[in-house]
Amino acid sequence: MTDLHASPVGATQRLKAILDMLASEAMAAAPAPPSATEDISGASAQTGESDTTKGPKATLGQLIDALDERAYGLMLLLLAIPCCLPFVYILPQIVALPMLALSAQLALGREAPWLPRRLANRQFEIVSMRGTVERAERYLGWIERLSHARLRAISDGIGGRIVGALLLIPCASILVPLPLTNTTPGIGVAVAALGLIERDGLLIILGLAIGIIWVFLLVFLGAEAISFAKDWLLNLF
Repeated sequence: MTDLHASPVGATQRLKAILDMLASEAMAAAPAPPSATEDISGASAQTGESDTTKGPKATLGQLIDALDERAYGLMLLLLAIPCCLPFVYILPQIVALPMLALSAQLALGREAPWLPRRLANRQFEIVSMRGTVERAERYLGWIERLSHARLRAISDGIGGRIVGALLLIPCASILVPLPLTNTTPGIGVAVAALGLIERDGLLIILGLAIGIIWVFLLVFLGAEAISFAKDWLLNLF
């Protein structure tokens, strides 16, 4: 297994190393392709070619098992990255459920994250996920370079449980398949997750502020729009 503690790398670098490790393990566990001299049927050859084209896959459960003591932050960051992309409405809703489960467990004070079997067995393409992390690194890299351990009471103990409870708000917003409900909350969760990884309380506060303020702004504007529509209909009729 790759030593992920050998050097002080950033969160995205650590995620890429973990995904590379999972890809190597998946390829090593895959059956060897048939040799040219072997007599194989066309159906078998077609199946093997399809599997190679898709590339190695891993499950969320395997990913959690590969993480270190920063599992909550790393897992939340990895799941939040697709939510940061604008105008994406299917993938964010898929990853929002495990994000809610992780946030709830953090709020309850569980030492290590756990997912129900149905979520833990959910597969993803490692190469595709690694590419997503690489794209996110261009936007998150400067935050990683500025982050360092500070205000650790916010990320440890009761502080960490409060953070988990507050993260439920932007994660719940991501679950809603409507415009403006996933990109900004996803950025907030990603920034807060970086803070959890680096034990940076200031970064956690910033991420929570981004996500929660945006959600309450959406709720306020939505309530105002509904009230305006009701008054307009009453005046109309």
